[in-house]
Amino acid sequence: MIIIFLIRLIFKKRIKKEERLTIKDLPFVIGMVILDIIAPILMMYGLNITTAANAALLNNFEIVMTSLIALLLFKEKISSRLWGGIIFITLSCAILSIKSFESFNFNIGSLFILLAAVCWGLENNCTKKISNKDPLIIVLIKGIFSGSGSLIIGFIIGERIEINNLWAFFSSLGIGIVAYGLSILFIYMLKDYWRSKTSAYYAINPFIAAIFSLIIFLEIPSIQYLFAFIVMIIGAYLASSDAPLFKKKVKKDDDI
Repeated sequence: MIIIFLIRLIFKKRIKKEERLTIKDLPFVIGMVILDIIAPILMMYGLNITTAANAALLNNFEIVMTSLIALLLFKEKISSRLWGGIIFITLSCAILSIKSFESFNFNIGSLFILLAAVCWGLENNCTKKISNKDPLIIVLIKGIFSGSGSLIIGFIIGERIEINNLWAFFSSLGIGIVAYGLSILFIYMLKDYWRSKTSAYYAINPFIAAIFSLIIFLEIPSIQYLFAFIVMIIGAYLASSDAPLFKKKVKKDDDI
């Protein structure tokens, strides 16, 4: 709430002009909320059985799924440059997902991470469909309903907040506040003149996360990982330097 309040002050003049959500936006709002509940749960399961460095790079598969879903469901065009990015990112994810090239054993943890990326790819498209509306309301809906849904599921499966782990609870809460609060900037970038650079900025995140994970957990990257890292860089560059998707305008409907 604090982050959103500060952003409201920064974008005060813009916010007055924002459109309200309409009844026709409901399917995309519901889809956004549900997918934002499922994706983090899949990510948590994946992180339990794979390395943080692997998970960080695999997150770039979200770019692939966002593009393919936009093509298949919303008839958006994909250029040859973006297709190249999709191919390289997918290849890198395949390399990261194979536990052993000798027996071609698949890393189950990677599968959960990729499934989470599929959900976030769908969620990105749902969010884009309503990104012409008030971003503050969108972020509040994501935070309140998706967060509450995840919390309820956690309690149902037996998760509890332990007193001796309160530091982890509050640190996670702090990161979540900042991440969800600043996600409003992502929505602004999708709709404004910055949108051509949105994917470029987003594509950098997994690499930063991968480097931090290697440092924090003192992991020594294998040759396989380094090769996948290089391939991912090529794919992310091709995808993020391409012309933006999502150029269609949404007509005004009746307010909810």
